[in-house]
Amino acid sequence: MKNRSYIKKLVVSAVMLALAFGLSYVKIFTLPFEGSITLFSMLPIIIVSIKFGIGWGLGTAFCYSWLQILQGGVFSWGLTPGMLAGSLLLDYIVAFTVLGLAGIFRKKGTAGIITGTVLACVLRFISHFVAGFVLWANYAEFVAFGATWVNHPVLYSLCYNGIYMLPETVMAVVGIVLLVKLPQVKALLKQE
Repeated sequence: MKNRSYIKKLVVSAVMLALAFGLSYVKIFTLPFEGSITLFSMLPIIIVSIKFGIGWGLGTAFCYSWLQILQGGVFSWGLTPGMLAGSLLLDYIVAFTVLGLAGIFRKKGTAGIITGTVLACVLRFISHFVAGFVLWANYAEFVAFGATWVNHPVLYSLCYNGIYMLPETVMAVVGIVLLVKLPQVKALLKQE
C-alpha cells in the first residue's frame, strides 16, 4: 500500500511539473533577459506542495528550476563563469525551488494556503532581487531601464524584478483562492 501512495505522489508531481512547464511558455508580458509574467505557471508547483507537503513540493520545485534553466537563455548571454554560476544558483535553482515551500502552512486551512503561497512568491522575489543587485545591476549589457540606473543597483533590481513578480504573486494567490473554493479541487488538494 505504501508503494502505491509513493507512485501516486510521483505521478501527480510529474503531471503538475509538466503543466507548470507548459504554462511557463504562455507569457502575458516579457521583459528583457528572461523576466516575464506567465499564465499561472507557479500554481501547479504550489499545488504539489499543498497536497503532499514541503518535501515533495521542494523536490518538484527543484526539478522545475532545472526545466527553467533549459528554457532560459542564460547560456547564450556570454557571461563570465562566476556570473553564470551566480545566475544559475540565484535566478533559477533557489528562485524556483523555494516555490516548494508554499505548503508550509497547509494545515491551517485557506488562510494557511494563501500565506504559504505568498511566502513562497516573496522568497522567489528575494532570490531574484539579490541576483539583480549583486549580478546584473551594473552589467552594462543588461541594463533594461537605461544607463541612468547603473549606479542604483538596489532600486534597479527592485523595479526590474517587481515588475513581473508582483503580478505573478497576485495571479498565484488569486488562482489558489479560486481553486480551493471549487469542490472538485478540494478533493484534489486533500492533504496526504
